[in-house]
Amino acid sequence: MIPSLEDVSRITGLRVYGRAVSGYTYPCYHDLAERLLDLPVERRSSLVPRVALQESLGLFEAGKNAGETEDEYLERLARVSRRELASEPGPQADLDLRRFLVLFLGRLLFATRGDAVHCRFLPLLADLGEVGGYAWGVAFLAHQFDGLSASERQTSTSGFYPFLQVWAYLHLPALRRGELTRPGLVPIARRWDSRRDTRHLADQLEHL
Repeated sequence: MIPSLEDVSRITGLRVYGRAVSGYTYPCYHDLAERLLDLPVERRSSLVPRVALQESLGLFEAGKNAGETEDEYLERLARVSRRELASEPGPQADLDLRRFLVLFLGRLLFATRGDAVHCRFLPLLADLGEVGGYAWGVAFLAHQFDGLSASERQTSTSGFYPFLQVWAYLHLPALRRGELTRPGLVPIARRWDSRRDTRHLADQLEHL
């Protein structure tokens, strides 16, 4: 039993059909990043500093408020983002959208080790009108398998953990730790709220 494209589509809502997420891998993204992101990149590097990306979007200190639920937090971030984008001229809004997508893709869906964000998807973001036509779900699943096989330890793994966690909830019910607060919601990943298990590890294993 392994994750499938159907799992990716149902759990994340990512598109699993469309144009392939592929292209030429540049040895250096300096000029492309300066043109499309207007952010500094080392001359011989393909990495954008994460902090610089977050600061450019006003997200560096956008933490969750005390007593705020996950839904309220996400709703507040979305509301602020929509307001900021609506108040910006077209070119600036496009610039910020590319910055957000680079951060989202490089630090969340296709995260790698290290703190900086890779620019490998930047060529696909040049025309923002085409971004939604790519089969991001297929690339995401391939990245998950690559991360699983690249792990050097038998007690750990890499990849987008929320996807693997919800996949386990669906196919291995005994491992469920989240609270099913929104049954029937799609994408499926939004149905559960995370819950921290404060029991000793030995007690958790015995419960399984």
